[in-house]
Amino acid sequence: RAALDRAAVLLRIKRDVNRLDNVWGVGGGQRPVKHLVKEMNLLLREYLLSGEVLEAEHCLRELEVPHFHHELVYEAVVMVLEGSGEGPVAMMVTLLKVLWETGLVTLDQMNRGFQRVYEELGDISLDVPLAHSLLERLVELCFDRGIITRALRDACPAR
Repeated sequence: RAALDRAAVLLRIKRDVNRLDNVWGVGGGQRPVKHLVKEMNLLLREYLLSGEVLEAEHCLRELEVPHFHHELVYEAVVMVLEGSGEGPVAMMVTLLKVLWETGLVTLDQMNRGFQRVYEELGDISLDVPLAHSLLERLVELCFDRGIITRALRDACPAR
């Protein structure tokens, strides 16, 4: 009876749906993929506006989906390709470097994220004609900063 009363109170309170999900035990891995992708995009956009690496790292941890961090890498690279200017490039490289150093993004996840971009580069190039050269520059920066391996850098498709 106490549990049912508590449930009724929680359902009546206007709260963030994610918080309520967590109260009931629906963790990150049980959220819909579309929702997680939307959250990661929001996290990246907020990071580009604020430049707060620690906040981005905190938000990624809060999502509780360590097996899905390759999606963040993918979305970050695509966001750089679709963006304009050098600012987002440098900022994303910094974010990926921090996530790599803290272990939030593993080697496998980094590889999977970049590989997905490599595979979809043809489609991305239709919307962003300079995608190849932007990707090559980003990959070089990531390699120089020690974020990706030589094998991943060499796998980058050339024009």
